[in-house]
Amino acid sequence: MRFGLFGSAQARRGGPDDSGAGFREFVENNVEAEALGYHSTFIVEHHFTGFGQISATLNLLTWVGARTTTLRLGTAVIVLAWHNPVLLAEQVATLDLLSGGRLDFGIGKGYRYNEFAGFATPMEDADARFDESLGVMLKAWTSDTPWSHRGRYWQFDNVVVEPTTAQKPHPPLWMGAGSAASIRKVAALGFNLLLDQYASVAQIRERIAIFKEAVQARGRVFDPMSVGAHPLDQHRHDPGGSRARAGEPRRGPPAHRPAGRAPRRPRREPGASLRRRDLRPGVLRR
Repeated sequence: MRFGLFGSAQARRGGPDDSGAGFREFVENNVEAEALGYHSTFIVEHHFTGFGQISATLNLLTWVGARTTTLRLGTAVIVLAWHNPVLLAEQVATLDLLSGGRLDFGIGKGYRYNEFAGFATPMEDADARFDESLGVMLKAWTSDTPWSHRGRYWQFDNVVVEPTTAQKPHPPLWMGAGSAASIRKVAALGFNLLLDQYASVAQIRERIAIFKEAVQARGRVFDPMSVGAHPLDQHRHDPGGSRARAGEPRRGPPAHRPAGRAPRRPRREPGASLRRRDLRPGVLRR
């Protein structure tokens, strides 16, 4: 078992405070975590929340990587549907090189309606975009000669993607999943599994068992370190703290629902369901 951090930083907008202070505090927290023996840090990608969550995940991880020497740098997760896959492959490779091969690249399909709407990307295309982008990125990292791609969403002509990654053939790939079908897909792809942060300990056990069975059914040895989990009972909250001072209702831990069941369409004003801090220590690898 190895312990790491999972969460986000906050860049507040408006007011007298320096909007970058939250980012710098986050970097310092990761420096301290490495000194305490933590193995890794995984951070989110979110957009259009109005709450200042991390949006440029790889940029922030680059700062963390520059201030640390052993801490693994993870994304949990980058949503492939929103990114040019060749540009993303280049950015991932650059960070992997600069960090000396410490990047763990976590990917997912996304689940927040407001983010897809903001990028004018239909949520119904999330699966197809994910699959096509993943294929392009794998080709980008492993091809030494010029190649072209003609897909439904992306087209590239006679490209050689640079730089190459430090880890070969590419950084370890982690994929977020919660349902049995999606967990089995992670096993089929041969990736590591990231379980969502809303699962209970009992659900985590069940999902690990599904993953283990699916891996072994394909003739591979199950590695317990190929699963990253964040038990629900480790969530933090601040009763009477910053939320109360800001006039926000006290609600305790974040809503206990799987990420995959988050609202697919807005129910109230934009961002109404997103008022929570993703500052949660304790990504647990088992």
